[in-house]
Amino acid sequence: MAHRQAGFAERNIKSDDRAGHRERLRERFRKTGESALPDYELLELLLFSALPRRDTKPIAKALLKRFGSFSAVLSAPRARLKEIDGIGDMAVDAIHIALAVAIRHTREDIRDRQLLDSWSKVIAYVQGIMGHSEIEQFRILFLDKKNGLIADEQQQQGTVDHTPVYPREVMRRALELQATAMILVHNHPSGDPTPSHADITMTRQLIDIAKPLGIEIHDHIIVARHAHVSFRGMQLI
Repeated sequence: MAHRQAGFAERNIKSDDRAGHRERLRERFRKTGESALPDYELLELLLFSALPRRDTKPIAKALLKRFGSFSAVLSAPRARLKEIDGIGDMAVDAIHIALAVAIRHTREDIRDRQLLDSWSKVIAYVQGIMGHSEIEQFRILFLDKKNGLIADEQQQQGTVDHTPVYPREVMRRALELQATAMILVHNHPSGDPTPSHADITMTRQLIDIAKPLGIEIHDHIIVARHAHVSFRGMQLI
């Protein structure tokens, strides 16, 4: 009986300590905002509601150790996140919802702007969406005459190192949207954003088809985990 009572008291102490830690962390966030918190503490906050009875600090640190950065954690696939001890579906949902909110916020921020005048935000946006993906994707930002964003659409998704692109399908969609310009974007899961020969050839094919239709391709951006390249910046367009 005494042993059970001691165990119960120990659990209560741990529970009280955890509750106290959570409230102190929340209070720091209220007073100082996210900039004063290291990445693991921000992840802790994110996981509080999904893991109400767990110590989230070691879980947050394990996530960062496995994936390397805060943004890589948010973008990690469900199956890989669940490899971390303590992470289940509720926690994965919380992580992916945070990514979705960040993407939605950035997309709405750039939607009413001239994209060519907000280049840093465009790069941050596409890096957040695609930079950490383990599958190669090809998306297009369709623009109007004022270079405002009409639509942002993923056209294709492929394998770890190849995405098929069908130029005529791209142009058909541009005409449907009455777009006058496009920014092409795809990712390199390898981590190296250097354009391949196939990337360059495909881009030139798209330019050749788009020009007679009065559609300009402003740029082709390749993003990776920690870098990006611009075809226009490399004078490939």
